Amino acid sequence: MAETLDLLLDNATITAKIAELAREIESDYENESVVLVCILKGSIHFLSDLARHVRLDTRIDFIQASSYHDSKTSSGVVQIRKDLDINIEGQNVIICEDIVDTGTTINYLRSLLETRNPKTLRVAALLSKPSAHVVENSIDYLGFEIENEFVVGYGLDYAERYRNLPYIAILRGA
Repeated sequence: MAETLDLLLDNATITAKIAELAREIESDYENESVVLVCILKGSIHFLSDLARHVRLDTRIDFIQASSYHDSKTSSGVVQIRKDLDINIEGQNVIICEDIVDTGTTINYLRSLLETRNPKTLRVAALLSKPSAHVVENSIDYLGFEIENEFVVGYGLDYAERYRNLPYIAILRGA
């Protein structure tokens, strides 16, 4: 069966929601600085657009974690492939995640970064699949809740493909 894509969220809808999330962050951190932490690779588009919308003193850093390993399902084992370069002690940190699926990765990263004594630590996620969560999750800034479908585009991939799509689609037939 050939792979097909069914549009879930168009670019205009995504952009409008990210601008809304930026206003929430600005309200919460008025006159303060923030460190946006991008979880590579999937969150790069989300972080990039969010950073452009946030009108605060903002620094950006990257961490790479994986639990999928070229599969459509999480292995449940989180691997750190690249760590932060910025010292986040005493900083307002917002972890930027493309999608919270099982919740394993975001919970692992939250626990890891808490040990580095940030002033605050919050999570911004573009997407969440509540029916797929296997652990309790706390998402402070949420774009969209979606059904338990495998989605690609806007940074989300299947075996490193589809990240460049300017929209989010459900991948069928893979």
